[in-house]
Amino acid sequence: MPTPTNTPPGFLRRLGAMTYDTILLIAVLIMLSYPYVWLTGGDKPSFWVRTIYQIYLLSICFLFYAGPWIRGGQTLGMRSWRLKLERRDGGAITWPIAFKRFIFALLSFFLLGLGFLWILHDRDKLAWHDRWSGTRMILVPKQA
Repeated sequence: MPTPTNTPPGFLRRLGAMTYDTILLIAVLIMLSYPYVWLTGGDKPSFWVRTIYQIYLLSICFLFYAGPWIRGGQTLGMRSWRLKLERRDGGAITWPIAFKRFIFALLSFFLLGLGFLWILHDRDKLAWHDRWSGTRMILVPKQA
């Protein structure tokens, strides 16, 4: 794999990687929801069962992103769009940093996506969750 540069990727490239990852995540969530549907039998479950299920789904989402970030800085979508996540000092992502980034990315998303759109305005092309977690996205050069 070629050595990454410090070039920050643009908004559309990041959007492409997010779209790719979202499609994959939806497929994973559908597959891993079958036990819940089987256990509840399609009936309306209690508040606590629904809450546990929502925590379960959120945990799957976290592991879907954080696992690849920690193992090499790239989800499948990021790899396809030649993006890599790293700390701002160039170091590898750790579990606490991945957790912080995930939580802040959720916040960025739930604030009408403003945290993601911030990339268009930011001089370093960082999203809010990049700034708050001390991470950055870099562009990986094409292989020879």
